[in-house]
Amino acid sequence: MPPLPAPQQRLDPADQTDPARLAPSAVQPARRQWLQRSGRGLAAAGLAALAPGLLRAEPDHTGGDPLGSMQWPQIRRKFTGQEALQFNPEILVQGPPFAEDAMNVPLLVDARALLRQGHEIDRIVLVADRNPVQQIASFMPQQARPVLALRFRLEQGSAVRALVRTRAGTWQVGQTWINAAGGGCTVPGATRADGSWARTLNQVQARLFSNLGTSDGARLRVRIMHPMDTGLVAGVPAFHIEELELRDAADRLWWRLELHEPVAENPLLTFELDQRPPGQLWLQGRDNNGNLIRHEVQA
Repeated sequence: MPPLPAPQQRLDPADQTDPARLAPSAVQPARRQWLQRSGRGLAAAGLAALAPGLLRAEPDHTGGDPLGSMQWPQIRRKFTGQEALQFNPEILVQGPPFAEDAMNVPLLVDARALLRQGHEIDRIVLVADRNPVQQIASFMPQQARPVLALRFRLEQGSAVRALVRTRAGTWQVGQTWINAAGGGCTVPGATRADGSWARTLNQVQARLFSNLGTSDGARLRVRIMHPMDTGLVAGVPAFHIEELELRDAADRLWWRLELHEPVAENPLLTFELDQRPPGQLWLQGRDNNGNLIRHEVQA
């Protein structure tokens, strides 16, 4: 007697939509349809979640600063107020990419491009956004070129800027970013540490050079012995040169410089003049303790 055929298994109608219960030949089309439906649902959910972010732009807490510094809005309010301002890439602010010695960071500022653009310069304010004392110096060129080189202290990596105010009452801003290991403003200088500052206080070395490639230009280099204490070291109050100026024999002012705590110990300063001044030149100034500086500049 031949064997009876095996009974065929009947699927419940509800099971026909379950890929796990379908025959292999039916699994792939059913699974594909299920994945397509799921993918469309997930995509729609993702777009719904992203839509509010696309519609609401994040506020710019840097105030449009090209360097992305969060301190820039406060810097602007403090130093420029409500006066018109624009960033100007033609203003040269040059320093090292990384400050190996955070207590002696070289900085060069050259705003002569503004003169070529037709601006007259009133003053140049140098600031470091992340320093505990942000203002480094203020330079009034007067008869000098709007060029200044100095060394300063940097507490941490920071945007460093030249805020240039024109005589029309507007501000042009140049900037750079300098990285640093840190601590430049909160460590005593070498002469403060060894006590030698008292023997050399306010001694001046200054010399005028005429090798600028022009027949009448001149470069003045000045060094003044001073500890330039920031006041941020325990037990050491702020003690720094406050102002310097250069005058000729007729008492005509050639430039004025206001210095602040971040200027490096024993300041080394470089200025450029459009012409060599006639006769004697006198460098004079004072520090915040009232000690006077007066020195005749040798040609």
